[in-house]
Amino acid sequence: MGDTFTSPARVVTADEIVAFAREFDPQPFHLDPDAARASFFGHLVASGWHTAALTMRLMVDAGMDLAGGIIGAGMESLRWPAALGPGESISVRVSILALRPSQSRPTIGIVTFKVETLRSDGTAVQEMTGSLIVPRRSDT
Repeated sequence: MGDTFTSPARVVTADEIVAFAREFDPQPFHLDPDAARASFFGHLVASGWHTAALTMRLMVDAGMDLAGGIIGAGMESLRWPAALGPGESISVRVSILALRPSQSRPTIGIVTFKVETLRSDGTAVQEMTGSLIVPRRSDT
């Protein structure tokens, strides 16, 4: 408990934003810089779901060293306090908030965590709190 993991930084490109949006969230402010200028955002922005996918990749890159991989049990909260734009560099900071044994399966534990996806200036573009399933260490 209390451990923190930080990923390497990654720059998000306009081409990535548009490609993701074309496939999964085809709204004008994700697809077309001209249309995006006339939108609420005023410029091209990544879909929140693209930000979530990038966050997952960066969580894997953060070196959390969980046996068997990062297995999600659920999210208690997910928010996008600021938009992610092309050319911005992001990284994640994962903080372990709590550990507890599973009540139904003695071989696994539940980790409660907070993930902040941050621009290089420290502005959060995504914040989430959730739970992970992890194998428990043997008592021997």
